[in-house]
Amino acid sequence: MPAPKILVIEDELPIRKFLRVSLESNGYRMLESGRAEQGLQMAASDSPDVVILDLGLPDLDGLTVIERLREWSSVPIIVLSARGREADKVLALDSGADDYLTKPFSIGELLARLRVTLRHQAGNFAAAEPVTQIGDLIVDQGARRVFLGATEVHLTPIEYKLLTTLVRHSGKVVTHRQLLKEVWGPDSLEENQYLRVYFGQLRRKIETDPARPRYLITEAGVGYRIADQ
Repeated sequence: MPAPKILVIEDELPIRKFLRVSLESNGYRMLESGRAEQGLQMAASDSPDVVILDLGLPDLDGLTVIERLREWSSVPIIVLSARGREADKVLALDSGADDYLTKPFSIGELLARLRVTLRHQAGNFAAAEPVTQIGDLIVDQGARRVFLGATEVHLTPIEYKLLTTLVRHSGKVVTHRQLLKEVWGPDSLEENQYLRVYFGQLRRKIETDPARPRYLITEAGVGYRIADQ
């Protein structure tokens, strides 16, 4: 079996050096980035087994990195942060992190958390592909870009989130309530008119004939689904 691949997104070079020595001496392969955007690109291109993430990054907050990753990937995320308040931990875990260690940290504890995470994932972890193609429609969730053939389609944040929610649940009908909860939050579960308006806008942008959609299929009275690849 190849050594597990750990992506460290951490802006402090001394900590990255310390982690490289510690991880590689314990049989792990380490990838590293000091910036959030580069780290997200590496997560998409290098398929790490675990991401170790600092929250205080220079270009994006770590919570945003967690949310961006969770749009397309279930890779385990261990937060390693100087933010030690309970509220910070709860917020990171609610955003999609799997574990949280506060700096200064024990390398022994970090290695133990890594072993537990990898055991938990063994046999059932499969990272989602960041690029999905259905006919001429290409959704690149790593880069947050959508294309029809070679032409880029510019979507609003809500339109993009609706589309990627369907892509993440490919092969399933996503109910109205589930879409409303994932895109607008739990306080909007009865606002079905939001879906009609935004799906109308989205179809006008990506469907050749919005009245006869190829990609965004309505399941009457239930919800929507993305067309089969």
